[in-house]
Amino acid sequence: MMYPFMTLEDGTEIVHSEMKDNGEVKVYIETPDEEDGFHHMTCFLPSYRIEDEFGYNEDEIQSFLDIVKRNEKRIL
Repeated sequence: MMYPFMTLEDGTEIVHSEMKDNGEVKVYIETPDEEDGFHHMTCFLPSYRIEDEFGYNEDEIQSFLDIVKRNEKRIL
């Protein structure tokens, strides 16, 4: 199950899972896009491993990682 965490001004949604048996929490980020439908990425805490990234540039990825890092304790 995914839980809503944050909605940014540009419509980006950040949601997260419960903690898995392996100690990881899945954080999913999705932004609506007129051309592509949605840009998205998945980040796993506490390692900050990124998987399944589509449509974001490096600055956007870093910005989202900064948000996740600042809120890690609240997410976990």
